[in-house]
Amino acid sequence: MSIRNAVIGLFIAFGCAAAYLAWRPADVGQSRYFADQTYHFQTLRALNDIAAGGADTSEILETIRHIRSGDPQGWFAAWDALGDRVARIAAETRDSSSRGDALLRAHTYYRTAEFFLPPGDPKRTIASRKNIDAFYDGLRAAGVGFERLTIPYQGDHHLGAVFYPAPVSDPAKPLIVFVGGFDSTLEELYFMLVAAAARRNYDVLTYEGPGQGQALREQGLTFTPEWEKPTKAVLDAFLTGHRRPQSIVLVGMSMGGYLAPRAAAFDERIDGVVAYDVLFDMGEIAHASVPRAAFWLRDHGLGGLVDALVRVKAQLSPGFAWSIANGMWTLGTASPLATVTELDRYTLAGVARQIRGDVLILAGAEDHFVPLSQVAAMEAELTGARSITKRVFDRASGGAEHCQLGAATLWHAALFDWLSSHFPTPAPK
Repeated sequence: MSIRNAVIGLFIAFGCAAAYLAWRPADVGQSRYFADQTYHFQTLRALNDIAAGGADTSEILETIRHIRSGDPQGWFAAWDALGDRVARIAAETRDSSSRGDALLRAHTYYRTAEFFLPPGDPKRTIASRKNIDAFYDGLRAAGVGFERLTIPYQGDHHLGAVFYPAPVSDPAKPLIVFVGGFDSTLEELYFMLVAAAARRNYDVLTYEGPGQGQALREQGLTFTPEWEKPTKAVLDAFLTGHRRPQSIVLVGMSMGGYLAPRAAAFDERIDGVVAYDVLFDMGEIAHASVPRAAFWLRDHGLGGLVDALVRVKAQLSPGFAWSIANGMWTLGTASPLATVTELDRYTLAGVARQIRGDVLILAGAEDHFVPLSQVAAMEAELTGARSITKRVFDRASGGAEHCQLGAATLWHAALFDWLSSHFPTPAPK
């Protein structure tokens, strides 16, 4: 391949993709809040928390009226102002339950506010502290029982975890352990699953590892593909000070669809694992978005040109700009192509076959991030699993998005039916 042809091919590939992303109409076959997929998806993410009391519809819809795609500072200002407004409502509310509701909503809005900010923006630290304080103050006001844990990890580092005991203890039920993904925070996991599990009297342990939440923001810990290491540290510490459950089910959200099965493959204490949603091979996804010519140019000393083209595309595609910045931040890489290369290590090929427990695979038929073909790849690799169950949600069900955002009760029904089927509790005498 000549340098001239590589450059032309790269310009065409990046240019066509960027032009499409920048100019595609808002109506692409479904209701959308923003033409840009990432801005639309993050709005769905906030709306998703309504089912668990972490947001309210009109507060969100009124806020996004004042935001345009590709304006991270405008996004921050609008959501941060909403968080402040709802926090003031909480301060003026005498009823404890209502005050708790308002604080939990404020948490979601502060968390959403920082999402598109550059990793080094000082407003990130302020928004993160506001969302954490609002969250735990909200739980206390609402009367939700919880225990915050600090888990020793690799020398002087530590990981955060929160244990939510069931309102009515049922020792026969499995302990649900829940971890997030590529851009998760420890506190938001409450709205994704914990509140629903509490209604069904499941104990839930949530945790964050390297590359996530405060482990990343305060300690600079970046992701590791060897997710069995942080998971082992969390389980070791938790089981030392708490009753050992009859069984443990590990649920991984988004990138957690790789992280949780990876941990389960190396830890026999994990009796069941849920990929919510499936994420079999992150390298495959990353390489699909990068023209091969980019690697050829890098290998021939023209990495600076590739970086320049990436910056051009980032100017035209807000979602692409965010994914590049977040990938380098959370993975600790120095360039976009280094991020792609690093993600080659995040695959379950040759690993998932070591899982011995029950497995639930969830997927959205129109997931914008993970191709549906990874469901079959995952299933084929699970040669040692005790059982394999899969659920693919289509557009008509409302669950076709990545992690069924906007349809929380849909995937909850699938999860809790699977739990009761594979980890049944004795009938009362």
